Amino acid sequence: MLADYLRHDILFRKFCEVFIFEDIPAQDRTANDLYIEEVKSCDIYIGLFGKQFGFEFDDGTSPTEREYDCATAHNKYRLVFLLNTEEKERNLRMNRLIAKASNELVYSRFSSPSELISEVYSSLINFLVINGKIRVEPFDKSKNEEVTLDDISEEKIRWFVEKARHERAFPLAINTSTEKVLTHLNLINGKNLTNAAVLLFGKQPQKYFITSEIKCAHFHGTQVVKPIPFYQVYKGNLFELVDQAVNFILSKIDYAVGTRATGTQPPTAYEIPPAVIEEAVVNAIAHRDYDSSGSVQVMLFADRLEIRNPGNLPPALSIEKLTKDHSSYPFNPLIAEVLYLARYIERMGTGIQDMIQHCMDAGLPPPEFKIEGAFVVTIRRKKDNAFEKVGGESGDFVSNAIGGAIGGAIGGAKLTERQLEIIKIMDENNVISYREIARRLNINNSAVLKHIKSLKQQGVVERFGGTRGYWLVKKSDE
Repeated sequence: MLADYLRHDILFRKFCEVFIFEDIPAQDRTANDLYIEEVKSCDIYIGLFGKQFGFEFDDGTSPTEREYDCATAHNKYRLVFLLNTEEKERNLRMNRLIAKASNELVYSRFSSPSELISEVYSSLINFLVINGKIRVEPFDKSKNEEVTLDDISEEKIRWFVEKARHERAFPLAINTSTEKVLTHLNLINGKNLTNAAVLLFGKQPQKYFITSEIKCAHFHGTQVVKPIPFYQVYKGNLFELVDQAVNFILSKIDYAVGTRATGTQPPTAYEIPPAVIEEAVVNAIAHRDYDSSGSVQVMLFADRLEIRNPGNLPPALSIEKLTKDHSSYPFNPLIAEVLYLARYIERMGTGIQDMIQHCMDAGLPPPEFKIEGAFVVTIRRKKDNAFEKVGGESGDFVSNAIGGAIGGAIGGAKLTERQLEIIKIMDENNVISYREIARRLNINNSAVLKHIKSLKQQGVVERFGGTRGYWLVKKSDE
């Protein structure tokens, strides 16, 4: 009965292969050799001690006692269950075996087959939890036994410490060892790194969590159509995923540059406030369900931006409560804490309300939230919104920096043909160096730097990061 239960249980049949002597077909070997070999090769020994001792060998032991002794000698995980009966009703040798076992482990009692199943179930669940086969703690806190400190990027650790010191007065020094930083952040669980450590600072997080990537698609219309006009799958640690996804969206939506009529610097504006985009992307990455086989999806349509993450709201929240004052309930608390220290998120649960306010300030409808096989955030786009925000009039809209340059003037200054060539190169390869641009255009480095300085001043391009950073060309494909 117990063996059949374990074989058919949807959880245990995934982890356990049950052996009982009665299932073995006839063989030309002794029964003693057979069951002893099975004990030696097992992971868990389950002993059921009843009233009878069973067949006795010449040395006074029984098959049950020999199995138990073999499990003990080979350091097997032993689970012993004792039939709840009076001591005087048991065989004397069985009482001796029970006394031996009670000096070495804690056994459980049962009075009926159903009680035995319940006790075995609880004990096996405990074994699976202890050995990390099933998890009762948050995903991000769980041990990852596949990785070591060699899998962690020291460069990213130093970047984080420097940023956290600047943003949140993080107490550790920039030259603090990787292990000490991870320990301070509670990203080491016992002797193992946690899943959060891998996702935040791993050299190759997708090697261990393939669906932690983020998929970005740009559609020219309002529906999903194939082939997708522009599709990109980003990989990397969580900081890189946020930056790449935000950069993808900003490079596709409308961006306007006004004139210098009211000052030396022309006003600039995106059609969707960057703060709204950043909050939506960070939330999707920080609060997603990393046990899911799905990935975060960013889909930009002609009329809206949709961000989907494979997750759900915590039980304490509903869609209605989400848009009002509420406490913070991070799905992955360790990940959320590190993102907070780098000022990628706040702790107070105000992110959604900030998104709503930013959209309203920009003349956009409030973001929409729904659960549809995933948690979906929809941000509506508004034609000419960026241009109107920098003082233009609807209908005169130049969709973006490149479009404006081709049309003639941006911010009152005309871009040269050489500058348009530089923009095109940056758009095709946003990590290219200025030296490589100079080589491709067959001009000297100082000339390229002069053009880039002009493009930056006019708000056409931006540089993020240092020598390993990237260019952001403010354009739209439409």
